[in-house]
Amino acid sequence: MGFRFHKMLLQVTWVGVLLSVTTYASAVLSYPSALPNCQNSCGGVEIPYPFGMNQGCYLDESFSITCDNSTSQPMYGDVIVKNISIEDHNIEILAYTARDCYNDPSALVNNNNNSTLWSQYFTISDTQNVFVAVGCDTYAYLVGSKNSKSFSLGCMSVCVDSSNVVNGSCSGIGCCQTKIPKGLKSIVLEAHSFKNHTNVWRFNPCSYAFIVQKDNFNFSADSLQSLPGTMPMFLDWAIGNETWVVGSKACAVNTQKYLCGGNSTCKPSENGGHFCLCKDGYRGNPYLKDGCRDIDECKEGNNNCTGKNTNCANDPGSYHCVCSVGYHFDDEGACVHPSSNLAIKLAIGIGICIIAMLVCSSWLYLIVNQRKLMKLKQRFFQQNGGLILQQQLSRQDNSTNVVKIFTTEELEKATNNYDENLIIGRGGFGIVYKGFLPDDRIVAIKKSKIVDESQIEQFINEVVVLSQINHMNVVKLLGCCLETQVPLLVYEFVPNGTLFEYIHHESKVSIVAWETRLRIATESAEALSYLHSAASPPIIHRDVKSSNILLDDKHIAKVSDFGTSRLVPLDQTQAIATMVQGTFGYLDPEYLHTSQLTEKSDVYSFGVVLVELLTGKKAISFDRPEEERSLALYFLSSLKENRLFEVLEKNIANEENAEQLKEVSNLATRCLRLTGEDRPNMKEVAMELQGLRKMEKHLGVNVGSNLGETEYLLGGPSDSREYDVSNKITTGYDSVKHHVMLAFDDGR
Repeated sequence: MGFRFHKMLLQVTWVGVLLSVTTYASAVLSYPSALPNCQNSCGGVEIPYPFGMNQGCYLDESFSITCDNSTSQPMYGDVIVKNISIEDHNIEILAYTARDCYNDPSALVNNNNNSTLWSQYFTISDTQNVFVAVGCDTYAYLVGSKNSKSFSLGCMSVCVDSSNVVNGSCSGIGCCQTKIPKGLKSIVLEAHSFKNHTNVWRFNPCSYAFIVQKDNFNFSADSLQSLPGTMPMFLDWAIGNETWVVGSKACAVNTQKYLCGGNSTCKPSENGGHFCLCKDGYRGNPYLKDGCRDIDECKEGNNNCTGKNTNCANDPGSYHCVCSVGYHFDDEGACVHPSSNLAIKLAIGIGICIIAMLVCSSWLYLIVNQRKLMKLKQRFFQQNGGLILQQQLSRQDNSTNVVKIFTTEELEKATNNYDENLIIGRGGFGIVYKGFLPDDRIVAIKKSKIVDESQIEQFINEVVVLSQINHMNVVKLLGCCLETQVPLLVYEFVPNGTLFEYIHHESKVSIVAWETRLRIATESAEALSYLHSAASPPIIHRDVKSSNILLDDKHIAKVSDFGTSRLVPLDQTQAIATMVQGTFGYLDPEYLHTSQLTEKSDVYSFGVVLVELLTGKKAISFDRPEEERSLALYFLSSLKENRLFEVLEKNIANEENAEQLKEVSNLATRCLRLTGEDRPNMKEVAMELQGLRKMEKHLGVNVGSNLGETEYLLGGPSDSREYDVSNKITTGYDSVKHHVMLAFDDGR
């Protein structure tokens, strides 16, 4: 009996010892996060200091968290907190989604199309969040302020069928997104519908707008049906609001709210204030007095003392390696025994042999890899239609405009291996590099997107046709390279940038004379007329805009960027059915609605360019009032109200060219007719501009003879009543409303 009692007492003693050791180990490995006697979690979310939930447990009111008793969820103001990070200095919240919903085209429901976030102390993270709009009849805004001045940004999405939606892609079909500016604290989100979801409400009854963490929202067709009421997003936080010198890597310890504890460092925040970090070798909460505690790298295995006969010894904030008894460090830092010299020499000999084998293997690898590279180039050359192009060129030996087939080495040398400093343009269809050929010619080299293998013959045919275009106002195609997966096109280099920069860019602000503007317009029209009428086969540009009109060293206009152009078969008499491509603000509304491409689509886009030259304003801009955002609409409305000379660019109008300006304005209105059949063709446009250039300044011009078109565009049929820039009339407004929808900018 005594023996059994003694055995039981011994077992209880060992259990006590083990529990004591376990408790001690847990205490050593745990790191405090909140102030003493303060609750450090709510609903499973850790609330670390400087945050807290009770008076005396947080730094100040900006760090106060409320634990909702009914839901056991931490709240910051009126939003739910999902996580607070000491290391990343951010707080994850669930922000509300703005929505604009309809249960049929006439019944508005849940019209909560505004969502406001007021963050008085913390900053909305511009690096971890994006602004997103979802819907097939949707445009959305983010309204905020910087430097005490308000601004807005946004995006739009229009589609007519959910089958066009690409799951996982938020690139404009059913979903669009954009970055947000740095330093925002308070914002308002707005979601709107163009047509009250009239055509799409059965599969998409709502428009949505929200800010969400990057890569946290996976868009799909199901998103058009419904979305959660809140989305996760990040707020950046810091201590205080002091401003640091740009480039500062440290902050002073005498700041008003300096809070960093022992074994920590202070770092400036980009948005003002500072934050604390534990020093290397320490872990914990740096905002507590003794929050950063030494990491035992030896126990955690976070050390490099892994050699044979090598042990780890912990130091405050670090560690060092020691050799076992009887061993010492050699020159390479390994623990060796004095009798191991022979083994070392043997190891050196084996190492030399291995190195020799590696060198030989590397040479063999390079040779094999070079052969593979040559075969890959040959495969790409054939895949991209190289053989077809060679056959085409062999039939044109006597032509002086034969396109040259460049090698990859030639273009890599010309662009210094595609140096990013030589990039002169980026677009939806490729990147353009400035290149220098051995014959001292400067060229523009375009890296296009991958060509559809099923369209290789058409691609090669376009290359041959474009290479033979010989017009002083069209950028010349010099050659191509087909040895890469993505074909490269080589054009002549045009040095003075684009017409868009010439008339809009702040760094090139200057008063461009009307005579220069009219000449550029005439040259551009002649180029498009040549493409439509003289090229064989005819070419529809499909993306006419001021940024695709280049200016050479004498400011001669050259039409460029044929990445979306289409060749028109000689026997083609009807419109070409295509997927709609172009730029909002310039896009032909008839083409947008019908997907039927004709040469009159280029005429409409050129009409917008004419209005840009007349007014000096961008085709579409959210910086202007709502009624002025679409330049084409605003211009036509101004003519209707007899305010032509109020919207013209300052200093271009005078008594001598007033009639000429009226005629060009009249021509622009005819180009902007909603129906393509009612627009002039480019040949007629070019001839009229040529005539206006030759018009004597002292001769009067009958402006009213051709201006019935504005009445047609602004609400009445073309045969109803004539409209003259010198006479006002009143008409309907339905067409104007229709036109606004088409001119909405997709660049915001």
